[in-house]
Amino acid sequence: MKRNRNYYIRKTHRYLGIFIGIQFIGWTVSGLYFSWTDIDEIHGDQFHHEHVTTHSPRNLISPAQLDSTIGISSLELRYINHQPHYWVNDSLLYNALTGQIKKGITETEAAEIAQNHLVKNLEILKTEWITETDNHHEYRGRPLPAWAVHFDHPEKLVAYIDASNGRFERVRHNSWRWFDFLWMFHTMDYAGRDNFNNWLLRAFSVFGLFTVLSGFTLYAVSSKTFLKTTSKLKKNK
Repeated sequence: MKRNRNYYIRKTHRYLGIFIGIQFIGWTVSGLYFSWTDIDEIHGDQFHHEHVTTHSPRNLISPAQLDSTIGISSLELRYINHQPHYWVNDSLLYNALTGQIKKGITETEAAEIAQNHLVKNLEILKTEWITETDNHHEYRGRPLPAWAVHFDHPEKLVAYIDASNGRFERVRHNSWRWFDFLWMFHTMDYAGRDNFNNWLLRAFSVFGLFTVLSGFTLYAVSSKTFLKTTSKLKKNK
């Protein structure tokens, strides 16, 4: 009976270890990477220009002079190609000097915005027009359409500009991509990376707990020291 019990505990521990071992390695490696990296560098702060070039707004027209049919609920002032613009209701862009509506950001303007926000001496390789992204794209979940400005840099630097209003959205590079890939293993959300409550992660967490408990149990039923100690305690009672 005793031998059979030890046998089954050992079998359970062995197969649980094989089943979740690869995921344990993924958790450990990703955890080590996260603990040894600077999150600000992952976000690309080292590539941002400390002082973004802007101009003091002068001779701006009153927002009340814009299209009278618009009920303004939100208003932001933004500079595009050195010209001030009103971003109204998160949907409409107007020249703040003339009141003329602007239909989106051009490729040249997107490149200038990207260079204005990043450190100097970065050479642009190409620009890319993006209208859709999947759950694994590095620009997922951000406003579309957008311009992707690719730079000649060892880290394969890419800046993303909102094509509707010229907002500098994100900068992505190789270190961030490694972080994103390992984060997928850590959360076990292989569909979109950001769901920490998925059933796969929950199941592997439970199996991981069973693996640890089976290891402790295996030690308890096979250790002579442990068995002698428990035997003495029973006799003392």
